[in-house]
Amino acid sequence: LGTGTGYSVLQMVRAMEKASGREIKYRITSRREGDVASCYADPALAARELGWKAAFGLDKMCEDLWRWQLQNPTGFSKN
Repeated sequence: LGTGTGYSVLQMVRAMEKASGREIKYRITSRREGDVASCYADPALAARELGWKAAFGLDKMCEDLWRWQLQNPTGFSKN
């Protein structure tokens, strides 16, 4: 679940660069056939049904993702 705020791919790239301290190489091109223009989710149901609401923004989410990846370099694998 997220905050219900949409982010562009470029915003995601910048946030992950900031969190990881690494440059992410990218190239801006046209959208591929079948790619969605935008995708949003409304977290209101989770707030009503579970009483839970996301408390952090994009930068904090990316920091947490990067920290988890560093601590789990093979993902969920036992190796």
